[in-house]
Amino acid sequence: MTPLDPFDRLRALRSMMQIRAFETALAKRKDHGFQLLSSGEEAVAVGLSMVLRADDDLLTGGRSIGPALARGVDPGALMAELLGRAAGLNGGRAGRGHLSDPRSGFFGAHAVVGGNISVAAGVALARKLSLSEAVVVIMFGDGACGQGVLHETLNIAANWRLPLLFLCNNNGLSVSTPWDAAMATPRLSDLGATFGMPATTIDGLDVELVASTAGEAIAAIRKGGGPAFIEAKSIRLRSHSTTARETRTREALAELETHCPISALAARMKLSPDEIAELQRTVDGAVDAAERFAEASGYPEPGDVLTHVQ
Repeated sequence: MTPLDPFDRLRALRSMMQIRAFETALAKRKDHGFQLLSSGEEAVAVGLSMVLRADDDLLTGGRSIGPALARGVDPGALMAELLGRAAGLNGGRAGRGHLSDPRSGFFGAHAVVGGNISVAAGVALARKLSLSEAVVVIMFGDGACGQGVLHETLNIAANWRLPLLFLCNNNGLSVSTPWDAAMATPRLSDLGATFGMPATTIDGLDVELVASTAGEAIAAIRKGGGPAFIEAKSIRLRSHSTTARETRTREALAELETHCPISALAARMKLSPDEIAELQRTVDGAVDAAERFAEASGYPEPGDVLTHVQ
């Protein structure tokens, strides 16, 4: 593992804290709607995004808020989109499940489990045919690993040597089903290895390890090495969604809190309580500004319902 330098460590910590603060503020709102949050999984999105270039493309499943923020999507426009406001990224029409901001390198989300995996292969094929050095990343959860589309896309990506990184964010649960109760393979990265591509399983709670591993994989893909597969094992500190009943015990959740990736990085950096408090004030201020931006926007006009519909 190549450790991040002090500046990048601070940038990573701030980004993870911003995701946590943004999602916490969103969840407290009465108008939050149906959301899938990523508390406990921040290191995967942030570590990955730190090694992506501006011309690279990131696609995700429906748990898209953290990855979008990590990729650089504007928090105000994102908050407005999630609250269905006209000033949102996609005019308040896409929401969490289908938000998109290609200018930030966030190609888009897909609410259907596994729905974006084959789309990512199409984007990667377009990049390859255009002779671009850009790399495409598809981030999906362990729940998508039983979908046939993943296995079909792994096969064609390996056969055509597409510039595609498969990043499985394994938070251990598909809603409330443990991943190993649904999958026969000992490691989810074995799925990629079956098709002859470089594949590895890492600690997804270590943002520096995620950045180092993803950086090496992306560098090889960029040189024409073909696709790769990374399984990043993380945790989910909240229930499956903002409307789902939590099925885990308080004791189990308390134990998970001791593995928080944000606390782990702050401890490695040996920051003082005052330094951490100052960082928290900074990210809280950014989230407050995002909420104010969203609240200042009206809702889409009814007549816009057919806009962009063919």
